Amino acid sequence: MSTVKYKKSYTFAIKSTIVVTSFSVLLLLLLQYYFFEINFLFTVTFALLFFAFNFFILQYRVERFIYRRIQKIYKNVSILDETVLRNQPITTNMKTLMYEVNKFASEKKIEIESLKVREEYRREFIGNVSHELKTPLFTVQGYISTLLEGNIKDKSIRKKYLQRAESGVERLIDIVSGLDMITKLEAHELQLEFSTFDIVAVFQNIFDMLELKADEHDISLMFDKDHYRPIYVIGDKEKISRVIINLIENSIKYGKKNGTTEVRLEHFTKNKLLVRITDDGIGIDKKHLPRLFERFYRTDSSRTRDVGGSGLGLSIVKHIIEAHNEHIYLESSLGVGSEFSFTLQIEKNPADNL
Repeated sequence: MSTVKYKKSYTFAIKSTIVVTSFSVLLLLLLQYYFFEINFLFTVTFALLFFAFNFFILQYRVERFIYRRIQKIYKNVSILDETVLRNQPITTNMKTLMYEVNKFASEKKIEIESLKVREEYRREFIGNVSHELKTPLFTVQGYISTLLEGNIKDKSIRKKYLQRAESGVERLIDIVSGLDMITKLEAHELQLEFSTFDIVAVFQNIFDMLELKADEHDISLMFDKDHYRPIYVIGDKEKISRVIINLIENSIKYGKKNGTTEVRLEHFTKNKLLVRITDDGIGIDKKHLPRLFERFYRTDSSRTRDVGGSGLGLSIVKHIIEAHNEHIYLESSLGVGSEFSFTLQIEKNPADNL
């Protein structure tokens, strides 16, 4: 281990020596005035020698008794990161030392608070995962156990229970695949396949796919009539489609009877498109907005479980959009409705290059 090098400070010794020497010289002059004849050469020689002697003694004592303790403080304070001691010389200036100690304390306080937040998030996340998995697992187990206990011969009951068990398994698969996608996106392991595609065509296909589900909830799907012409963007078409499906399904789930879900496409900047998905549903209380994109976060657990879903939809949406280096926005008022919007990079029509 290399020896710690100190950047010495002589300020304390110099100032202290000046004060002591000045007092001593004044005292010597007074004694000479009252008892002897004043000798300026002797006085100057005395002052210089006395100054040098005092400076040497003070600096030596400060280094030996005070700075050694400073070194110990550095070692104790920097025990978690000893490289700080090796990368640069340590100053023995007390002002600098106090600044560095206070800085260290502030950083460690922030680090501890961050660890507490992470621990709370981890505990909450594990609880949510176990609860989300437990519900469909117990459902599947219950139906299978009922069949094994004697109802397996009844074809009508057998078919109904197996269908319900299958629904539970599908929910389990949805949760696991959603978690897998989020984990890979966070770890940058899920590769995005960028291409140029028509976002208008994507919306039209998704509207066709979700039309029946919207009809079941008496929700009208509306597309801004000004944007039926092609608009080309750059992104992973499959992942962006997943984002749009999740957002529209979310608006259908929490929409009101005879309500609407409207899509608008606007130029956010010269090279950015803003996709806006607006509904007039139940809306979201402002206190829930900062945490709405967290995994499994529920604004009302009883209500959201009634409408189904894995609780990962909005979290997946956020991660996919951020993986594209884009932004997602949310505005909502309780009882009025919600608007989710996100940006995409605009690209020229590929036909223009032909």
